[in-house]
Amino acid sequence: MEQLYDPNKIEEKWQKYWEEKETFKTDVWDFSKPKYYVLDMFPYPSGVGLHAGHPEGYTATDIVSRMKRMQGYNVLHPMGYDSFGLPAEQYAVSTGNHPNGFTEKNIESFSKQLKELGFDYDWSKMIATSDPKFYKWTQWIFKQLYLDGYAKYIDMPVNWCEELGTVLSNDEVIDGKSERGGYPVIRKNMKQWVINQPAFAEKLLEGLEEIDWPESTKDMQRHWIGKSEGVEVDLEIVGGGNFSIYTTCIETIYGITFMVLAPDGQIVKDLMPRIENKEEVEAYINETLKKNDMDRTELNKTKSGCILKGIYAINPVNGKEVPLFIGDFVLASYGTGAVMAVPSHDQRDFEYAMVHNIPMIQVIDGADVSEKAFEKGDYLGKGCKLMNSEEFTGLTVEEAKGAITEKLSKMGVARKSVNYHFREWIFARQRYWGEPVPVVYTENDEIHVLSDNELPLILPVLEDYKGKNGKAPLENATEWKQYEKDGVKGKRETSTMPGSAGSSWYFMRYIDPDNQEEFANQELLKHWLPVDLYIGGPEHAVGHLMYSRIWNRYLYDKGLSPVKEPFKKLVHQGMILGSNGIKMGKRFPEFVVNPSDIIRDYGADTLRLYEMFMGPLEVSKPWNQQGVEGARKFINRVWTFFTNEENITDDNKDSLTKVYHQTVKKVTSDFEQLGFNTAISQMMIFVNSVYKVGSCPREYAEGFIKMYSCICPHVGEEMWNVLGHNNTLANESWPTYDEDAIKEDTITIGVQVNGKVKGTVELSVDEENDSALAKAKEVPTVAKAIEGNAIVKEIYVKGKIINIVVK
Repeated sequence: MEQLYDPNKIEEKWQKYWEEKETFKTDVWDFSKPKYYVLDMFPYPSGVGLHAGHPEGYTATDIVSRMKRMQGYNVLHPMGYDSFGLPAEQYAVSTGNHPNGFTEKNIESFSKQLKELGFDYDWSKMIATSDPKFYKWTQWIFKQLYLDGYAKYIDMPVNWCEELGTVLSNDEVIDGKSERGGYPVIRKNMKQWVINQPAFAEKLLEGLEEIDWPESTKDMQRHWIGKSEGVEVDLEIVGGGNFSIYTTCIETIYGITFMVLAPDGQIVKDLMPRIENKEEVEAYINETLKKNDMDRTELNKTKSGCILKGIYAINPVNGKEVPLFIGDFVLASYGTGAVMAVPSHDQRDFEYAMVHNIPMIQVIDGADVSEKAFEKGDYLGKGCKLMNSEEFTGLTVEEAKGAITEKLSKMGVARKSVNYHFREWIFARQRYWGEPVPVVYTENDEIHVLSDNELPLILPVLEDYKGKNGKAPLENATEWKQYEKDGVKGKRETSTMPGSAGSSWYFMRYIDPDNQEEFANQELLKHWLPVDLYIGGPEHAVGHLMYSRIWNRYLYDKGLSPVKEPFKKLVHQGMILGSNGIKMGKRFPEFVVNPSDIIRDYGADTLRLYEMFMGPLEVSKPWNQQGVEGARKFINRVWTFFTNEENITDDNKDSLTKVYHQTVKKVTSDFEQLGFNTAISQMMIFVNSVYKVGSCPREYAEGFIKMYSCICPHVGEEMWNVLGHNNTLANESWPTYDEDAIKEDTITIGVQVNGKVKGTVELSVDEENDSALAKAKEVPTVAKAIEGNAIVKEIYVKGKIINIVVK
């Protein structure tokens, strides 16, 4: 009677074995083997636990990790938790719990679920960003950034919600109101901690050329950094004052018909006493302050603004006076806070001019200055010549760039400049659940940074951690925030670091998580970095992935990281959708799949096998319950055959030799390329073959089980045990293949007559020229084509084609 695989009996057994034997514990000091560091983007420890999407990426790294270990690598495959920050705090608030303590319970729950899936994590290396032993070093790295001038405390415009008493990020503001609660949000200047991202821009761009990442992700980072090369020009204001603009199209400077300033910038504030329509301008500024940067730039459709009556700037190339406007699409925090406007040759300027009835001057010949032209995108007139540009008329656009820049440079009002879209990384949150910033504001209004022996600065336990009356929650820690030591008196910083702080360097701490003397031993870092394979979602392309590159690059420049780039190869897994083809979530709860339910009903190996067989790893795929059933059936099919002693023999090697070696070659290659669905297909071909033959040589059975166990480790270990092995197969050697055994004995090639294919012929791979041609002529369709014709030439390209030329 067929004995079906029972996961309830087997999976817990092997999970217990792996834990007790510390099967996957990595000796990081063992340098005798080549290293392989494989990493998952660590999760937020939500009490909700795993969702169907989590196991996909985790299983992928697990498969590669298991294969590499069997190939003789010393594998580091750790897991931890991004347990500080907004997601953990919001979940605690929504469930009526306190983040302190509740987060630890969630970590325990999450770890239990991960262990139930049989992942080969080295749990002795586990970290959590909210653990003081970890965030001591987050604070230490921040301290170094501050001492080296990269972390700064500056006045800058922020999204401020008075009702919530905190700064909000751009994506937390919708139509001028807070996403949570719908409270009014305004833009105002506040003292904030920032990290100078632009200082790393050029190095980050260069680093993208050195890493194996998806091109789409690289392009997103390049766009986010936004490098441009142009000219910065100084302009005088009639009646006194000046400002600068930055442009990449200096050749169009004779076409300026107006300038636009940031409504909330210092230039407008300084001009306010001279503005004739002051009330109108102030009203517009107040409306602008209700919008976030996204609304003002990417989402700006109306091109709103107003003129500054009585205020004019002087175009330095011709001395003409041009009116000044304000428009919310210009940001005080980006560039110079002012832009030149050439509506004849810039779409944004054209649209603004149409709304405000501003004249245009065409300065590039052949550029159609019409709405239709802008739709076609040919309004820049590249390759055309200048017109209406005084002595530069007749020059090509390319020639004019250099000539006009040279003229303005000699006048002392312009210089070549490189600009970046990159802005400072706001590194302070008026929230509770985060790393305390290790600085004190002294009574003399100076910043005092804590000494190393005062770290970690522990986050105090607060019952009321929500903050009120516009104050950060840590303002309620009355005793904690007061500081006095060695003659220094003052008040601690009460903002905390963002959740992205700990995740910007956590991959280093896994290598040496218990080190109390440094964030990680330098010799270990040199051996283990960079991470060889990193798998995680594409939503982190310009957040976590950018921040971690910045922190790593800073530490590299300081001699504390051995590599310029932390992640050698990056892969984004696709999303697991509901069976309705839509992202699983609250909107369609009936389509949400809880992986714990699948494990309970089918076993962890079934879930792992199904998710790897759904399709290419990088592609989003809808859940299909029939597919789960099919995965379970395949596991039963494998289990039934390979646990039957009568099927395992030393016979029939010849009949399975080719398919076995083909399987080893393809599975090995596909695992390396993360093509798990095609690897499983090849395994199915092999299993069909052994069923057809009725038996399988022990060598082939054991080789297959090793490969299969990477996907279904519990079944694999049990079958290995049934075959007479008392140890785990995790450290066995990976099967090898013989290329000669895979070679085909015969090949099928096309036969052409006068260049047109007339048929095919099957030949031996070693077929001689005369024999090949003779067999080709015997093919009925070929024989008919050459019948009665004189053969002029016969060509046989071995293994590829036969061509017979007749007349």
